[in-house]
Amino acid sequence: MSTASALDTLQIDRFGTLPDGAPVECIRLRGADGFEVAILTLGATVQALHVPDRDGTPGDVVLGHDTPEDYLRERRFFGATVGRYANRIAGGRFALDGRSCRIPANDGPNALHGGPDGFDRRLWTIEEATGGAAPSVTLGLVSPDGDQGFPGELRVRVTYRVSGTELGITFEATTTAPTIVNLTHHGYFNLAGVEQAGDVLGHVLTLHADAYLPVDAGAIPTGGPAAVAGTPFDFRSATPIGERIREAHEELQLGRGYDHNFCLRDPAADAPRLAARVEHPGSGRVMELFTDQPGLQFYSGNFLDGTAAGKFGRLHRQSDAFCLEPQAWPDSPNRPDFPSARLDPGETYRHVSIYRFSTL
Repeated sequence: MSTASALDTLQIDRFGTLPDGAPVECIRLRGADGFEVAILTLGATVQALHVPDRDGTPGDVVLGHDTPEDYLRERRFFGATVGRYANRIAGGRFALDGRSCRIPANDGPNALHGGPDGFDRRLWTIEEATGGAAPSVTLGLVSPDGDQGFPGELRVRVTYRVSGTELGITFEATTTAPTIVNLTHHGYFNLAGVEQAGDVLGHVLTLHADAYLPVDAGAIPTGGPAAVAGTPFDFRSATPIGERIREAHEELQLGRGYDHNFCLRDPAADAPRLAARVEHPGSGRVMELFTDQPGLQFYSGNFLDGTAAGKFGRLHRQSDAFCLEPQAWPDSPNRPDFPSARLDPGETYRHVSIYRFSTL
């Protein structure tokens, strides 16, 4: 079954089924000039994102899979909504109001992206979908009290909205008990287009951050923010991703490249501000990221090792894509000196990020 709006900006199709027979839906939102995003109810995932180049030719600029089975078999977080807590929690444990909370470890001794059964592996429901000039879809999920060790029943909504060549993502959540929440979009981008592209080392990156968080071998912050000045982490002016990635810097050696939280300016921002800009000189595509979050995890695709099969029959290798994940700082439940990720009953968690595309 397929349904479309009168303006053909919204379309919902069957993407496949889960092992238990539950259907996975694909929602397509269309904007201007061939701009289109495909969103799955599995993981509230962006499966495809078509963006025009300088000649007006659209190309898919995100990694993804072709079937639900591929997403479940290879947990790479391609385009997924990550939660309850994006990034890492040291030792998979934290204390909240004197209560010890334990999250199953799934990244060495640490908990990563919500634990072994995070939101990326859940089937979300379509709560609302609208077409017209700014098509949107809202997906919902209920995470029960104690899910993966997190306290409180959490009701989560994520809304994707397209306007022209812009994709807006809004996360909201409420809880029945004090808890921690840190949701993000885990898109893997290659602005050259993933069907024919090579690595992203020639993409030119600007980050609006004066500091980053050094980490240990488990990618847990070792202390507070460190200045980017004079280091390979200084992207305050436009710099190719690969220009300094091979430098003999301890932090680059630990992560095989960039996989670090950048501390954005104005960490208590109450509205999205410009956090990053990426340019691909070859295609002319430009992506600007606006967010209201305090941190931005920049990952240069270091652990893509040729074993991950994606769309177009391609195997993805090191640095075939980059991630820019707006979020709270890693391990903040164990770091009272970091911006808080706490959510109490009666409050609403809200995270707004905007991905704006243009051309050079």
